[in-house]
Amino acid sequence: MPRFSQFPAALPRALTRSGPRAGAGARLWSEAFPARSSAAATGDMPTYQIRAPTTALPQGVVMAASPGSLHSPQQLAEEATRKRELRLMKNREAAKECRRRKKEYVKCLESRVAVLEVQNKKLIEELETLKDICSPKTD
Repeated sequence: MPRFSQFPAALPRALTRSGPRAGAGARLWSEAFPARSSAAATGDMPTYQIRAPTTALPQGVVMAASPGSLHSPQQLAEEATRKRELRLMKNREAAKECRRRKKEYVKCLESRVAVLEVQNKKLIEELETLKDICSPKTD
């Protein structure tokens, strides 16, 4: 039965990522822990241990700071105002386009109603004509 010390503790999400988008944490994870296939092949559970990273950040690479720390409160307020105005402008344009499409749709429906009314009137006249022809005349 495996011991608890053989299993890693809960891992941060960055460490469990794999594939081309995996970050440095995933590479450290894959370096620190052997593949499970080798453990399954021998039937033994390997002992895991975390190694220190082998490389540091390259010269001149700086960790990015959050955007909030780079701007003054006034700049943030101006940016928020600009974004709000842009959003309102886009919303006005979208509403205008929506009203235009609705008018076009209503016109199309109105023309269809007119055509169907004419067709209905002709069919009613035809029905009356056929009734007159088929019904026996009583004098």
